[in-house]
Amino acid sequence: MSEQLKFIVEQLNKDPFKKNFNLITFDSLDPMQLLQVLNDVLAEIDPKQALDIREEMPEQTVKRMCSLLGMLKYKPPGNLSDVSSFRQGLVTGNKPVVHPILHWLLQRLPELKKRAYLAQFLVKLEVPAEFLQDDVINDTYHQYEELVEGFKTYHKECEQLRTSGFSTAEIRKDIGSMEEEKDQLIKRVERLKKRVESVASHQRMLEQARQLRVEKEREESLTHQKQEQKNQLFQAEQRLQRSQQQLKDLRQSASDANPESLMKRLEEEIRINSYMVSEKLPKELEGMRRTVQYLQKIASEPAMGQADLQELEDRIKGVDSQINQLIEKRMMRIDPMDDKLALYRQQASIIIRRKESKAEELREAREDLAAAERELRQRSNQSQTSDGEEVIRGDELKRLVMKLRSKGTMYKKKRQEMAELKAEFGVLQRTEEILKQRHETVQEKLQTLEAEKGITGYSTTQEELERVSAIKSELDEKKGRTLDDMSEMVKKLNSLIVEKRSALAPIIKELRSLRQLGQELSQEYEEKKVQYESCTAGLESNRSKLEQEVKALREETAQEENRYHYINSMSEIIEMQIQRAAEEMKAYVSSDPQEKKKAIREVYLKNISEQELLGKKLREKQKMVRESHAANMEQMTLWRDLEQLMECKRQCFIRAQSQASIGQVIQEGGEDRLVL
Repeated sequence: MSEQLKFIVEQLNKDPFKKNFNLITFDSLDPMQLLQVLNDVLAEIDPKQALDIREEMPEQTVKRMCSLLGMLKYKPPGNLSDVSSFRQGLVTGNKPVVHPILHWLLQRLPELKKRAYLAQFLVKLEVPAEFLQDDVINDTYHQYEELVEGFKTYHKECEQLRTSGFSTAEIRKDIGSMEEEKDQLIKRVERLKKRVESVASHQRMLEQARQLRVEKEREESLTHQKQEQKNQLFQAEQRLQRSQQQLKDLRQSASDANPESLMKRLEEEIRINSYMVSEKLPKELEGMRRTVQYLQKIASEPAMGQADLQELEDRIKGVDSQINQLIEKRMMRIDPMDDKLALYRQQASIIIRRKESKAEELREAREDLAAAERELRQRSNQSQTSDGEEVIRGDELKRLVMKLRSKGTMYKKKRQEMAELKAEFGVLQRTEEILKQRHETVQEKLQTLEAEKGITGYSTTQEELERVSAIKSELDEKKGRTLDDMSEMVKKLNSLIVEKRSALAPIIKELRSLRQLGQELSQEYEEKKVQYESCTAGLESNRSKLEQEVKALREETAQEENRYHYINSMSEIIEMQIQRAAEEMKAYVSSDPQEKKKAIREVYLKNISEQELLGKKLREKQKMVRESHAANMEQMTLWRDLEQLMECKRQCFIRAQSQASIGQVIQEGGEDRLVL
């Protein structure tokens, strides 16, 4: 509950609420203030809820809030499933009711905003069925439903565009570049049109070029369609060949097999698949899951240093030594002669390992078969010519012919053997029928004799007893052989264990002494390690302090060096300025006019006088320009009129030259006359 309150307070103190609450002030709010906070959160989701609840009746407030919460699909906690108690708690501003609502709303604020926005358009109006009988209302309602569906499609497209990664800047840039390309293409088309207009019958040539382009496009589409049809034909031929091969295989398997063999084969496959599904695959899946969990755990942990790795190695060594000790104790405590189930456990473990190895071989064989089938399909696809037929090379053809010849001879031989076996089978079948008939007649005679003698069923009982005794003798013989084998195996194992134990005894004694020595050395190592680490920590702290002092002194030295170089440079600059001022003073007070001319003061005065003379000349020139401006403008106007007059005469002369075939223009005394 405290985590819930902390989350609510943190969210209310952020934008856009900015309530400035803490846990104490929020928990001390009265019911009206708590309901106002809830209403503010709802107003952030749906702006229509923004109002002061003091100006509203409590029933209306609860109704409005409940309708919005229902639209947002809020479900009260398990202890508040009763609607009336939930409404009552909402009316009274009960904290156990309001706090979960605030927590749920603040957790999903962006999602709920979107849901509230969509609810304005997607929540359909409930129209009574009797009102829908009116045609106008029914048509309007259908239009309303179509608009809702249209809004759904537009909203989905808008969301897809938002999440597609397109930016408006890139789109605008692309549009601008496309418009530029369009303008360039229009200009090129106009230039080509101007160039073509001078050619005779250009319209007919353009029409022929258009028809040529259309025919080329049609040719490309037909070529593509032809290629697709070739591919489809090739695929259909491949499917036909596979189907024919499967049919041939099925027919051969059906001709060579009987129902019992098919059932045995299917049962074997079912047993193999059930073992793979129920035992092998779950174990592999569990192992992979443990590996993934272990890797995730390692990836989530921080990076380990050399010290951490060394510590883990030490722990692993300690655990390994404990395991070895426990194994030795168990071997010394348990006598193999007392463990009667050890042999069966060993046999079971051998069978399990053999089963797992066979399952692994089966999986590898299936993978190899799938890979071979994929390679066969790939090779058959690659070896297709343009007509869709398989290409067989010379060597492959020779091998195929030899293989077919050998198989043909073998087929003939097997067929002959099958004919002989069928003939023999017919003879044996006929013999069996004759013997069965004779046996039935003998049995009938025997039964009549038994009935006459009063011992009915004696022969069947005798046969049953003989069969049971034969089975019992076989079982006794098998049991004896099994017991002999087991006793011999137990003797061998016991002798082997005794030999191993006698061979391991001195090694175990030596190992105990070495283990004790190793424990002493490890204890001494731990003590030395603690001393080394404490000494290292002290030296490390001293070294860090000295490094900090050296760093501070180096920084201070660098600052002092910079300050020294700056002061030295400033002193040199000031000395140069003083030297220049002394030279200037010496030249200024000198009686030699040549020396005075070299002074900067004299140079500046000379430049000032020259600039003043230049300004005076420019002002005089400006005055002259202002005085002659009006006359110059009038002269420029006269010259422009003269230019227009000359241009008009030139146009008249050109027009007269073009009308020379109609009449003759005579110019006399400044007049133009047309003589026809």
